[in-house]
Amino acid sequence: MNVDLDRIEAAVREILEAVGENPNREGLLKTPRRVAKMYAELFSGLHLDPRRHLKTFFTESYDELVVLRDIAFNSMCEHHLMPFEGKAHVAYLPDGQVVGLSKMARVVDEYSHRPQVQERLTTQIADSMMECTGAKGVAVVMEATHACMTCRGIKKAGSIMVTSAIRGLCRSDARTRSEVMTLLHR
Repeated sequence: MNVDLDRIEAAVREILEAVGENPNREGLLKTPRRVAKMYAELFSGLHLDPRRHLKTFFTESYDELVVLRDIAFNSMCEHHLMPFEGKAHVAYLPDGQVVGLSKMARVVDEYSHRPQVQERLTTQIADSMMECTGAKGVAVVMEATHACMTCRGIKKAGSIMVTSAIRGLCRSDARTRSEVMTLLHR
């Protein structure tokens, strides 16, 4: 892991001082180190290649949709460094080989653990699934609540952002697209 904990800790101390707080008071004494460790965890995906999880396949003649819904995820908005969290729904149409379900969830986790915007996150997952699995089609729908929208600025609690990335037959074939969207939004 290429995270400089001491540097983050010093920056957090500086932020605390800049807002008029005393980083040496009892309640804040260990906060800079805790925040540094938190950032190392939340940004751990920066130093990983999520596509590595999609390199192991199982040969199967299965040619119907495979759907994994409600994959919980959390990420950090790169514009405000505030969290967004929600659920990812991933579907693919295999072409002679299937990938383990846990691998799909790992891809979601590792792309989400870096400074992100939800639109890019959705696209990265879909493109990786399409390119690495040889699937005939892929669909990814993500739903998330963004703290930068609910806790600051406009302060609209309960608002949910939905993004989608549709590839291959899941996009071009109307019947397949209809089926996958029904399964993803059930």
